Amino acid sequence: METKLKQAYLYDFYGELLNAHQRKIYEAFFFQDFSLSEIAEEEGISRQGVHDSVKRSVKALEEYENKLHLVEKFLFVRERISEIRSLVHSCGITGLGQAQTAGDTLHLETIKAEIDRISNEILEEL
Repeated sequence: METKLKQAYLYDFYGELLNAHQRKIYEAFFFQDFSLSEIAEEEGISRQGVHDSVKRSVKALEEYENKLHLVEKFLFVRERISEIRSLVHSCGITGLGQAQTAGDTLHLETIKAEIDRISNEILEEL
């Protein structure tokens, strides 16, 4: 996963666990694309201080994810829901339409079984 996207997910799930100062520096660095020097000047600290804060924040967020796996579970569920949506669209019936032939019925039963399997995976993950 792209580093910025990964950091965005980690921050979305665990950012509130950082203190206000860490959040401000983290946001400036990752989301506003400020340089270490720009942040240091704004915060009245050294470039090294900004670097250390970013590094500590990244490490803390990654440790939260290693323990709680919330981002991993979110991505798993999102992928499975995408699969379900694809299956629903592949059946070619909108709303609660009825199957017209035995082949349609078999196709719909196959899709129903696959949706059921994926739904069970989601429930097991939660």
